[in-house]
This record gives sequence, C-alpha cells and structure tokens, in this order.
Amino acid sequence: MSLISAGFTFTGIALLALVPASLPLGALVWLLLAVGYAWDSADGQVARLRGGGSLAGEWLDHILDAAKLVSLHIAVAIGWYRFFDLADVAWLLVPLGFAVVSTVTFFGMVLNDLLRGKRGVPQAAESGGSSPVRSLLGLPMDYGVWCLAFVFWGATGWFMAVYTLLALAALVHLAAAVMVWFRKMKALG
Repeated sequence: MSLISAGFTFTGIALLALVPASLPLGALVWLLLAVGYAWDSADGQVARLRGGGSLAGEWLDHILDAAKLVSLHIAVAIGWYRFFDLADVAWLLVPLGFAVVSTVTFFGMVLNDLLRGKRGVPQAAESGGSSPVRSLLGLPMDYGVWCLAFVFWGATGWFMAVYTLLALAALVHLAAAVMVWFRKMKALG
C-alpha cells in the first residue's frame, strides 16, 4: 500500500516540476496527491487493525513521508522557476523555506516520539493531548490542506498567495511547537 501511495504522490510532485502550470494540471496534482494521501492513511489504518504492522513497514512509511515532504516543496520551487512569471527570483525562497520548515517539523515529531519512548512515555498520539483548537492551529501543517492548495496551481497569483500564507503559518506553528517540545524534553531529562 505504501508503494501505491508513493506512485500517486510522486507522479503529482513530478508534474509540478515538469509540466507548465494550469488549472487542469492543478486539479490533477491535487487529485494525485489526495489519492496518495488516502492510500497512505489506509496503510496506517490496516496496520493498526492488524495489531501494529511491522518495523520495516513503519520505517518505509516514514522514509516515504520524509521524501514526499521535501520533494513537494522543491518541485514547487522548480515549477515556480520554470513556469511562473516571477518578478523576483527571491520568491523561490518561499518553497525552499517551506521545505525546511516541513522537514524540521516532521523530524521533530518523529524524534519526540522516539525520545519519549526511550523514557517509557506514551507517544503523542497515544496520550490524547489533542483538542479542536489544537487541530485548527495545526491546519497549516496538514498535508491534506497542502494538497487542496494545488487546485490554484494555474492561477499563479492566487497559488503564490495561498502557498506563502501556508508557509508563514507553518513557520509560526513550528516556532511555537519547538518551544513546547523543548520544554517537554527538558522535563523528561
């Protein structure tokens, strides 16, 4: 299931870098990313229903997620450079910065669970620390929201505005999360 997910996802990502931007392409990319995301989610659900899956399966899932997160934003940078009429190439710092933010956020979440597990503390998903407000605040880092943003891929100005706002919100989210994560790690140490 992970490889099926990766096939859909990386096809959508490649299209961003290789095909001129248009609204139909944006809709196709959204569909490919969303289907890939659904397969990835289904993979996790099947593992939970079967009693946890395997270490190799979890490892593969995390490797593919990490590759997806960084390559998505790099493909946006390539697409912007190749197909958008940028007034200033400094705009390319937005997707490149977003790649850094999403990678650090993903690594931080994985590392938090790893280090908490070494101390016998339940993983974040097991401790039930979420709330509706917390879920809303996390939307800028939600991959499903990112997928939906690509419907604007052919409307250059709209996409750049939505994507830049998501990048800024993700940066603010990461800054807040890092402070909370550090405080929690310090308390465990």
